[in-house]
Amino acid sequence: MKIGILGAGHIGKALARLLAEAGHEVGISNSRGPETLRDLAERLGHGVTAYSNEDAARFGDLVIETVPFGHYADLPSVQLKGKIVIDTANYYPERDGQIDLGGLSESAFLARHIPGARVVKAFNTIQAAHLESQGDTNKPLSQRRAIPMASDDAEAKAVVGQLIEEIGFAPVDNGDLEQSKSQQPGTPIYGREANPEEARQVLGGQS
Repeated sequence: MKIGILGAGHIGKALARLLAEAGHEVGISNSRGPETLRDLAERLGHGVTAYSNEDAARFGDLVIETVPFGHYADLPSVQLKGKIVIDTANYYPERDGQIDLGGLSESAFLARHIPGARVVKAFNTIQAAHLESQGDTNKPLSQRRAIPMASDDAEAKAVVGQLIEEIGFAPVDNGDLEQSKSQQPGTPIYGREANPEEARQVLGGQS
């Protein structure tokens, strides 16, 4: 699969390496342009390519957005239309400024600003260092660290779940985008190292 990654921070770099190692074609971008990422792409190896944000979004059959939430309006919404978009962002008011979400989850709010995109919330509850080190494809799913995911699109969620398995974690269905409120910062599952059964119990207790 061709995967575009918008954002070259810790999570973006970790996912680029893991997904490229799993055999996917990966393009990565940042707000400063591809020339600033060529050394990183070379270090990541496995054919990872540096792009502009627009070109990374255009390149990917699936796109992962890992930019700070406060920059949501800068996402290339035209190029994301019709694409599965994994939203890894978290809203931190002290960093992002005050944003009126209108009572929505962060991901539901984001989905309104990239109309036509098939948004899936995932990878927002795990530290980049743990993403790099805790995946293990040799373990059965029941013993792997859980990655909650939420979406209004069941088919998109299934595709993302497969990617989560390919890099050594276990997907846990957390309902629709509004339900993703239960995996945002400050919730019991956020940052928690849990297997799938434990994660379902924690998430269920938050409903």
